[in-house]
Amino acid sequence: MAYTAVELIELKRDRKTLPADGIEWFIDAYTKGTVPDYQMAAMAMAIVFNGLEPDELAAWTAAMIASGETLDFSEIPAPKIDKHSTGGVGDKISIPLAPLVAACGVAVPMMSGRGLGHTGGTLDKLESIPGFEPRIDRARFGEILRDHHLVLAGQSDTMVPADRKLYALRDASGTVASIPLISSSIMSKKLSEGLDGLVLDVKTGSGAFMDELEESRELARTMVGIGAKSGVETVALITSMDQPLGNEVGNANEIRESVDVLKGEGPEDVTELTLALAEVMLELARIDGGRERLLDAIASGAAFQKLKDVAAAHGGDVSVLDDTSLLEVAEHEAVISATEDGIVSRCDALTIGLAATRLGAGRERKEDDIDRGVAITLAAKIGDEVAKGDPLAVVRFNDEEKWSGQRDKLASAWSVSPDAAPPRDLVLERIDTSQI
Repeated sequence: MAYTAVELIELKRDRKTLPADGIEWFIDAYTKGTVPDYQMAAMAMAIVFNGLEPDELAAWTAAMIASGETLDFSEIPAPKIDKHSTGGVGDKISIPLAPLVAACGVAVPMMSGRGLGHTGGTLDKLESIPGFEPRIDRARFGEILRDHHLVLAGQSDTMVPADRKLYALRDASGTVASIPLISSSIMSKKLSEGLDGLVLDVKTGSGAFMDELEESRELARTMVGIGAKSGVETVALITSMDQPLGNEVGNANEIRESVDVLKGEGPEDVTELTLALAEVMLELARIDGGRERLLDAIASGAAFQKLKDVAAAHGGDVSVLDDTSLLEVAEHEAVISATEDGIVSRCDALTIGLAATRLGAGRERKEDDIDRGVAITLAAKIGDEVAKGDPLAVVRFNDEEKWSGQRDKLASAWSVSPDAAPPRDLVLERIDTSQI
């Protein structure tokens, strides 16, 4: 053995460069249990304070990928492009985006996650479709991708096991807030998919993991740099998460809104962000036509049909997509109303996301169950004019005690002023390899 855990921890503690083979040994030993949690926690804390240089970060990410199986779908001739979002409130974009792009000739091997805290998870929303099963083995993953150019699955137990261990440890050791550790966690999972290109939706604002633009910019640049060093063309869009995306926050109701987008009837912001990300995915796939091609796929019904076909391949009952009134709806309804006349100057994503979570639409612990009928439907967002008594949101819930505890907190998400500036642009910046 060329290294010991202690000497590598001391190197990073003392702000020195970790050798690539030392990183490879450390991650492998941690995955196998030779390096215990307390030593990995010490290394993670050293990285929190001292960071990782680009070459170190590339080696760290590569070692994470090498800790488990990788996917190879080179036999599928279509370009393989995926998208990842850093998470937000009302962020159902993957659900209309992936079938839309697949309908235009891109193969999308999308592996998504579950929600934790105030941000929703794509898999939780998809499981609002009765029978939908995201947990599939590698053979079935490949079969669905070959047949439909799209998979909407969860990460398997055999892919990037080092990240699974380290993710839980970071949460318990106060080392979550580290851009090198965040970016390597995200990119190791995505780069294990055998991609030709990757689009990143990096959120910024109150409902985002990074609420300051400069932090979001640094995270985006770091992930684009990892992609470049790994030979996968990567583009990031930094997008606003000051208020929720769309009008629906929850699970089943976000499926309804996703279907609306694929039918050309969705809210303006969700539709625009879906199209903006889809354009970049087509660009990376070297497929011509851009927005016009995407709009044609919506108008023809091809994009919606792709969602139905893939949902059926995952075991889902697609009758709820044809008639979204069949999706789950919570028993009770309440309205949050404006208390004065004016223009909405604030519709805080974090406050709304936390309320939805605590009503049962999300989970505060990994073992919590999701109530997919819980829904917050926004009736007014930033820039909208309201009169006293007008609805700001309609809330559906099953647990009256939970609602009594969240009613006033949810109402505090809105501010109304005599005048107000419009919301900031949805897409704030694009970052690609020319900017790192």
